[in-house]
Amino acid sequence: MPGLRASVNTEERLRERSAWGWTRGGALAKITVINSPWKVASASAAASTLSEPPRRTQESRTRTRALGLPMEQSAVSPEPPGPRPVLGRDSVQVPDDQDFRSFRSECEAEAGWNLTYSKAGVSVWVQAVEMDRTLHKIKCRMECRDVPAETLYDVLHDIEYRKKWDSNVIETFDIARLTVNADVGYYSWRCPKPLKNRDVITLRSWLPMGTDYIIMNYSVKHPKYPPRKDLVRAVSIQTGYLIQSTGPKSCVITYLAQVDPKGSLPKWVVNKSSQFLAPKAMKKMYKACVKYPEWKQKHQPHFKPWLHPEQSSLPSLALSELSVQHADSLENIDESAVAESREDRTGSAGGEGSDDDTSLT
Repeated sequence: MPGLRASVNTEERLRERSAWGWTRGGALAKITVINSPWKVASASAAASTLSEPPRRTQESRTRTRALGLPMEQSAVSPEPPGPRPVLGRDSVQVPDDQDFRSFRSECEAEAGWNLTYSKAGVSVWVQAVEMDRTLHKIKCRMECRDVPAETLYDVLHDIEYRKKWDSNVIETFDIARLTVNADVGYYSWRCPKPLKNRDVITLRSWLPMGTDYIIMNYSVKHPKYPPRKDLVRAVSIQTGYLIQSTGPKSCVITYLAQVDPKGSLPKWVVNKSSQFLAPKAMKKMYKACVKYPEWKQKHQPHFKPWLHPEQSSLPSLALSELSVQHADSLENIDESAVAESREDRTGSAGGEGSDDDTSLT
């Protein structure tokens, strides 16, 4: 499923100026600008709203150095003891510095996770959230050789390129921007047959942290995009990516998802997701990253609104127009007795490298 703005060349002496920027909550925020690209000093700075005051004033006073430069430890509040809970979210808010730190901590945590797959640089863990429900967490990690962190970051943001490499996508588009590092978007995807296909509306936010990046999202309700009759509206409680640079041309990506699929799923779906679908998706993403630079050179090479917010043509949206999408308010679909189709069962045996990548040109 589907989840950090520009990098900074620390060797360049860049002229700084100030400008107002869109924030998640809808108020004007003063944002440091270096030459043309806008730079977000911290999630708190980006989350200052255009029409509403910041909700967490103490955290919003936290200031870090410009993106890409080393963080000043004295300017950052202490690391939280553990991940911030997300199940109790009762209002739509733009993630702040603590939310990003908490997400990173959970990506790096080991306690409570069960390793279900480890092969060829890809590992998958699962964690049952509640024993009496099909709500699970899944965490995937992949070593990416010959792929810089910034390239992987671009691939995850580039919605036009995703339509090329993500064979599960049915439809995806951005709806509106909330801040310089947050937007609202739609994503629908194909599920293993004969399960019904799913879709989500999510509030996505991103933040570069030196040479590392985070993209994360959670489900919201948008008045113009209610649940569709031909799809099951799923709920992303918290989903995202942590990209960590390991060198000039290498990185490690961790994908963390806590999703309520809105239905009682059969055991084979859970097993297949962790043993086959997740590793296959990660490997396909890697192939897409390798081919991205060549593809991008042919498709608006300088258009990267996730790095240059002034390029975005999305309409702005007030945070007050959104509400949290709670799973209990959606129809629950019982698919626990559904058997895997013969087509998917035989297709799974075809190997993880059998995807046709000719569209990535």
